[in-house]
Order: sequence, then structure tokens, then C-alpha cells
Amino acid sequence: MIELTINGSPHKLDVAAEMPLLWALRDILKMTGSKYGCGMGLCGACTVHLDGEATRSCVLPVSAAVGRKITTIEGLSENGDHPVQKAWLDKKVAQCGYCQVGQIMSATSLLDKNDQPTDDDIDQAMGGNICRCGTYPRIRSAIHSAAKLYREAK
Repeated sequence: MIELTINGSPHKLDVAAEMPLLWALRDILKMTGSKYGCGMGLCGACTVHLDGEATRSCVLPVSAAVGRKITTIEGLSENGDHPVQKAWLDKKVAQCGYCQVGQIMSATSLLDKNDQPTDDDIDQAMGGNICRCGTYPRIRSAIHSAAKLYREAK
């Protein structure tokens, strides 16, 4: 039995220790926000927070998440009103939308540590998230907008 804390709630899962966290989230717990993209941790569609750090859940075994705080897009904001989510909507970032959960989770992890990121900071933090639609300029703009919301909230 694997015990995980996801979005502040405890979960007991009868799964193999090596099962990728993504499959436990999607298939067992029906938290389908995080997406399967490449299965190799390269595209970022599966990004969740593990103790606040953007982490690729498709390559992380559930056993590596035991005793750690997991946050998914479902736990980021109950009403979808997190500053990053608001900035994403305001800047109309999403096109097809497939990668956006991973983008939002990576951006949130960045802004939780640095609410005044430079373009270089953003490029470094977001570098592992691929957007087929090429919305990178809107993503960067939304992160700058969300950073302003973070600073105003202080």
C-alpha cells in the first residue's frame, strides 16, 4: 500500500511502487488535469509540484513521492482563480490547450520562488515545457502579468 498526500488530502493506493505518479493520478484517482505527452519527462505536459518544485510525473515512481507534498492543477486553486490561471485567461495563452496544465504548474513553481522573474528566468524555468502551438510569447507575457499579481497580493 502506497500512501500519498495529494492536494492536501491523504490517499492510500494499492499500486506497484514503480508505477509512474502520472498513472496513479489519472487512472487510479481520476485526477486527469496532468496529461501524458512523451512518457520520458521531456515535454512537461505531466508536470505537478512535488514539495513546490515542478516535477515530471510520467517518470516519477509513486514510491519517490511518499512523504512529500504533491500538488496537481486540481489542487492549485479550488475556483481556478490562482494568479497564474487568471493571467493565462487574460492573455489568452491557450490555443489547443494540451500543454497548458504543465505550463501553468511550471510557471507557478517559478513564481513561488521569484515574483520578479526576468525573461531569462522565465526561459530557464519554462525550457522543459513544449508547446506545439508555439504560444511562448503569450506564456511569457502571462508569467509577467501573474508576477505582478503575486507582488500585489503581498
